[in-house]
Amino acid sequence: MSAPKVGEDARVRDIISRIRVVPDFPKPGIMFQDITTLLLDPKAFKDAIDLFVERYKGQNISVVAGIEARGFIFGPPIALAIGAKFVPLRKPGKLPCEVISEDYFLEYGKDCLQMHIGAVEPKERALVVDDLIATGGTLGAAMNLLERAGAEVVECACLIELPDLKGRERLKGKPLYVLLEAH
Repeated sequence: MSAPKVGEDARVRDIISRIRVVPDFPKPGIMFQDITTLLLDPKAFKDAIDLFVERYKGQNISVVAGIEARGFIFGPPIALAIGAKFVPLRKPGKLPCEVISEDYFLEYGKDCLQMHIGAVEPKERALVVDDLIATGGTLGAAMNLLERAGAEVVECACLIELPDLKGRERLKGKPLYVLLEAH
């Protein structure tokens, strides 16, 4: 079951109660953290967005980069609320113009993220957003992509962390903010 991070806002308990854990999905042994049930509750969903906004408002972040696909759920409302642009980080073949790519390895194979050239300017302050950090491969690739474009990645933000998979260790010391941990 999920547990709030020590010292977190009381809203986190309600958010936790709205996340469904699905055993053996997508394969045996995986305890899938299903956020679709959180999205069905407007108050809990708003609370999750508000917690992120409260953290990042006033930090001069000009880019919120959301990782396909669930980073697209949380990233845009955070970007709008803090006055930043939203930059989608997509799988290959999904962006229509010239892109830069970053390959990365997962526990089950290789993948790639892409971003439009020119979406991020050098020296912009960026926040990377996704729903969950497991092994850290996807977040690491997102950070590399943004840094290659000249952005300064301020922090990574996820709703859920699976700390047993040690994904933080792959973030090269970059700060990671999560609302809750799942074990």
